[in-house]
Amino acid sequence: MANIKSAKKRILVTEARTARNKSIRSSVKTSIRKVEAAVAAKDKAAAEEALRKAVSVIEKASSKGVYHKNNAARKISRLSKMVNSVA
Repeated sequence: MANIKSAKKRILVTEARTARNKSIRSSVKTSIRKVEAAVAAKDKAAAEEALRKAVSVIEKASSKGVYHKNNAARKISRLSKMVNSVA
């Protein structure tokens, strides 16, 4: 356990950031699952709507520093490709 005041503060700050990042990652995964479910059901309109929302959530996570910009771009690209494959 830390004895120095600044080290104690770092522990608290890290816990807060970890909790926030975990929540954001969870919401990204949920939005991705919604897109995948719509694609599996072959519902083009629902898939496009879910994709639009997922892109927003992923880009927000990227801007907050939870995901690297290339990681976010890769996720968006894969989802877009998936939605475009629905006939």
